[in-house]
Amino acid sequence: MELTRYADVEDFLVAAGDFLVAREAEHNLLLGVCQSVRDTPDAYTAQPYFATVSEDDHILAVALQTPPFQLVISEVDDPAAIPLFADDLVERDLPGAVGPVEHVRAFMDQRTARGAPPARLTTSERIFQLTAVKPPPHVRGHARIAVATDRALVARWLDAFLREALEDDPSDVEAMTDRWISRRGRTLYLWEDGEIVSLAGVGSRTPNGVRIGPVYTPPEARNRGYASALVAAISQSELDAGRRFCFLFTDLANPTANHIYRAIGYEPVRDVDMWRHDRP
Repeated sequence: MELTRYADVEDFLVAAGDFLVAREAEHNLLLGVCQSVRDTPDAYTAQPYFATVSEDDHILAVALQTPPFQLVISEVDDPAAIPLFADDLVERDLPGAVGPVEHVRAFMDQRTARGAPPARLTTSERIFQLTAVKPPPHVRGHARIAVATDRALVARWLDAFLREALEDDPSDVEAMTDRWISRRGRTLYLWEDGEIVSLAGVGSRTPNGVRIGPVYTPPEARNRGYASALVAAISQSELDAGRRFCFLFTDLANPTANHIYRAIGYEPVRDVDMWRHDRP
């Protein structure tokens, strides 16, 4: 087996593209990150990490990281590939990793065995895929694209989403808000019913699909169908535009979200876990 690093996203996709697209839903996060690096290279101030493990020119696994975010691990066709990533990344400052349940755990075990700080499972998620929308019951209001005058609200809600859904410190929420509002490779939608009541993003394109997220409704507007209506509307819009698939991630600890997305046509594909290193 051989681990190969790549200096840029184009070389990485030449080597790993077919491997990733063969399981497009499972790899939608990796493919979406690659597209984001292509669309907005100036947003990545540190050198991304792109690597494959192969045997006889056959790709077995891939991984990438865009600092300061976590490592993203692909499906792994031979578990013996995982220690090669752990060896190659032993000196790299990683906050953690996300990937298929069994593979990301094996990687974190290997990493901590090499002296990294202890790690803990922070979030268990499920990848969903949609090919046809099941229209939800009628909900009052309509969707529209977020614009510059929505910036303060968007920043506040993105901050709340990161804290609630990902237990993350939203230190870069201002830059994140600017990227959404500028519509560089992504579009943020709002649902209005007299006032703005829900938010959902569309971005992270893949060759045949696109990822929906984040999705956020403030507590006082929940349980009224707003998120379902918004996600259904923008998912249908993406399919109408020629996408074959829409993808999204749900928190397995949130049964409401898992139910409402299945009700509008999303089907489960793969469970993934997010691990973080404990920091001093």
